[in-house]
Amino acid sequence: MSKEQKKRYSEENPAEEIEEMEELAQEAEEEDEYDEEEQDPDERRAVRRRRRIRNQIIVYLVIFVVLAGVTAGGVVAGRKVALRIQDKKQEEALEKELEEAAKEEETKQEELVIDTPEPVEEEPEEEDILGDYARTFYSEMSIENKVAGLFMVTPEAITGVRTATQAGDGTKEALDQYAVGGLIYFSQNIKDKEQIMKMLSNTSTMSSYPIFLAVDEEGGKVSRVANSNIEVEKVGAMGMIGAEGDTAKARQAGGTIGSYLKEIGFNVDLAPVADVAAGDDSILGDRAFGSDPQLVGEMVANVTGGIEETGVSACLKHFPGLGSTTEDTHDGRVEITKSLEELRASDFVPFQAGIEAGVDFVMVSHATAPALDDNNVPSSLSRKVITDTLRGELGFEGVIITDALDMTAITDYYTPEEAAVMALEAGADMLLMPEDFEKAYNAVLAAVQEGKISEERIDESLERIYRVKCAGELSNLE
Repeated sequence: MSKEQKKRYSEENPAEEIEEMEELAQEAEEEDEYDEEEQDPDERRAVRRRRRIRNQIIVYLVIFVVLAGVTAGGVVAGRKVALRIQDKKQEEALEKELEEAAKEEETKQEELVIDTPEPVEEEPEEEDILGDYARTFYSEMSIENKVAGLFMVTPEAITGVRTATQAGDGTKEALDQYAVGGLIYFSQNIKDKEQIMKMLSNTSTMSSYPIFLAVDEEGGKVSRVANSNIEVEKVGAMGMIGAEGDTAKARQAGGTIGSYLKEIGFNVDLAPVADVAAGDDSILGDRAFGSDPQLVGEMVANVTGGIEETGVSACLKHFPGLGSTTEDTHDGRVEITKSLEELRASDFVPFQAGIEAGVDFVMVSHATAPALDDNNVPSSLSRKVITDTLRGELGFEGVIITDALDMTAITDYYTPEEAAVMALEAGADMLLMPEDFEKAYNAVLAAVQEGKISEERIDESLERIYRVKCAGELSNLE
């Protein structure tokens, strides 16, 4: 065993070391006693002296060993104590961390505010005052009056007189029998301002329901009032206004026309022309604003706005666009040869502008448009043109009125009965001037009574018609 090992062993086993030293001392003492008997006194003294020194050394060694053992034990015990203290501190630190974490979590829970979602309240539907008011008129109508309300005819058509220039008992009886939705007036009905104002006022009073009193007042040559004996501010042809390209003048022109019509008693102007002229050969001539779709759209929107600001309803015509035709639907069949893409890029543009400007009416022409309806049905009788295109694609929600149904483009191919029923089935709201009003009226009435046309379908048109009428009524009340 090496010295280092012995030392380590001694430190770790102090009791055994002491016992061993005592044994060695005992043996040495016995040897000294044995030697002392044979030695002289001086030698014995020397022996005893060596023994004392040896015993002292042994005592010192014992003390040293004991102290070393104690020290070693203390170190080991110290280490154990230190470990225990360290473990205790770690436990305390861990407990402290856990306590702090618990407090922090508790604080978070207190700070965390869970908002109880407020009950979602459904937005109440906007009160439809105009619609409610409109329904008070047509909801209680007899089916006969509902059907009559879809027609706009001349005063002669219901009174039977050759030329109507006044509204008296005959007009009252006619309106009681046929509660037509509107009457249209031409040059022969206008003699002077006082006469036409009284005629319109009486007619309105005699009608059991609000009634449209309409006229063609485009400006230029198609101006029933301005070209009569009545003195009003004359407005030039739309072609001239369009050539100037001044939208402010266009709006002013609409305002001028609307103002004098309103003063006289008219509430519908079958204008402006929204067709895009294809050139000098266009059947419309200077009635159209021009050949640039965008410019025409701007002019149409401004004239429309000018008219309707006066309280008179405007009417865009002649959808889907007669500007590219060289023939007149008054004289026979007319076809629009443009493709759908061409119509969208050109002819639809002004109509869309007028619709966005808030126009009340759109008039559908009798021209066929194979690009829209390959059955070559006149547009005024075509569901694809009226419902799919004008309503569906262009989004018009106002009153759709046919062009005059007494034109040969219709009368050469359809009876008054057929044309009236077909137009309503296609989606038209009002039928303008059928060739024979009574035949057309009776045919529609029979179609409703037999279920070919539902009463709900009639109500849809009356809803649109009376919204326009009642808007005027409410504005007058204000």
